[in-house]
Order: sequence, then structure tokens, then C-alpha cells
Amino acid sequence: MTYVFAIIGIISSFFIVKKREYLGDCFGDPEWASKIGGIYNLLTIIAVMIFFWSVASLTGTMDVLFAPIYMFLSFGRAGGGAPEGGML
Repeated sequence: MTYVFAIIGIISSFFIVKKREYLGDCFGDPEWASKIGGIYNLLTIIAVMIFFWSVASLTGTMDVLFAPIYMFLSFGRAGGGAPEGGML
């Protein structure tokens, strides 16, 4: 079932990029989206993230994809949390 969701994710990311003008017009242009390039750029970023997530799920490399996020949230330590005496 994981493979099915990954394939659906790849296909949906393609259609998000292909139909981003239609989807952007449906959602409108919120003020906060203009700070990152507008709704069309936001939809492209979301589609790229879905694509990479789907490919990583298909190939079993989710740990490699999310390693920078884990390192950032755990401050480079295996135990996680804030460093000793530091603030979060």
C-alpha cells in the first residue's frame, strides 16, 4: 500500500505543477504567500516536496531525506532536546 500512495504522490505532484494556475486562482492569493513568491510559487514548492517525499518513500530512504531535520531538532545529539544550559 505504501507503493500505491507513493505513486499517487508522484502523479499528484506532476498535476499540481501542471495545473498551478488553475489551483492558484481557486485558492486566491493570500497576503502571507506573497512573501515567498506568491501562490504559484507556493504550489510549486509543495509539489516538489510531495515528489521528493514520494520518491524517498518508494526507495526506502526517508531517514536520509529527513536527516537534516532530525539533526536540527535534536541539536546534533541522539537524545534530542535543548543543549545543556541552553534555551530552545
